[in-house]
Amino acid sequence: MDVVPFVFDIAAYSAIFVLVVLGLGVIASMMGIFNFAHGEFVLLGAYTVYSFQEHGMPTWAGMIAAPFVVAFIGLILERLAIRRFYSAPIVAMLGTYAIALSLRETVRALLGGRFYSVNAPLVGSFVIGDASVSQWRTAVIIITALVMVGCWLLLTRTTLGLQVRASLENPALARASGISVNRVYAGTFAFGSALAGLAGALMVPMYSISADMGVPFLIKSFLAVMLGGMGSFEGSIAGAALVGATSAALPWAIKPVVADLLVFVLAIIIVKFRPEGLLSKTRR
Repeated sequence: MDVVPFVFDIAAYSAIFVLVVLGLGVIASMMGIFNFAHGEFVLLGAYTVYSFQEHGMPTWAGMIAAPFVVAFIGLILERLAIRRFYSAPIVAMLGTYAIALSLRETVRALLGGRFYSVNAPLVGSFVIGDASVSQWRTAVIIITALVMVGCWLLLTRTTLGLQVRASLENPALARASGISVNRVYAGTFAFGSALAGLAGALMVPMYSISADMGVPFLIKSFLAVMLGGMGSFEGSIAGAALVGATSAALPWAIKPVVADLLVFVLAIIIVKFRPEGLLSKTRR
């Protein structure tokens, strides 16, 4: 096994997974609900890129459009349905699960139940030593790193980020300070949806698009959020890196089913000894 391509494959998968987990973690930390439609937002991002290709437009244009399209869909869903469930987390999970089924089956009907491939904007590879490394996988790693830095700067260096963190830490005090918490919630949900859409757009050239492609990401994303800890930007990244890297690396050595089982066992052990998460931040 060539070490360099192996490392790049793991890094590319983990990078996409980080984007998915960041989006889910922001929504869960802010609103106190787990969005069961988050995997379908990944699917919608991938389908946007596929649609652009099918209509003869450049793949890169679809990738730019995907996060905005999915953010708009997320915003509409938050405004029409999801915001009604904030006070009832269990109902919210059931509601978002129903939305997920609707979105998934709609895409399944549009795809005709088949698998389709999408061309990468960058094709070919470059050589590191004696190893050949995919240009697109390298681009995915770089794009994710830039997005992570941008998210960190947005949350820590801007007025908007201050409002988001205030609404997360103490919604009642944020309202008393004149912050429109409902607008912050809506914007946060759209932002989390956009990250999922971007993840799907970056992922689809490496994997075939199908209606069920978002489901595995949803399950493992919940696991990563729990591992990292609610309300922590760094925790979401740590949880995503741990789950993503092990999920990508283990199937090279053992059967994928056994690999998934070991990932869950590892997560259970960590949660057992650190139930608050690796880098959790408790609400005041």
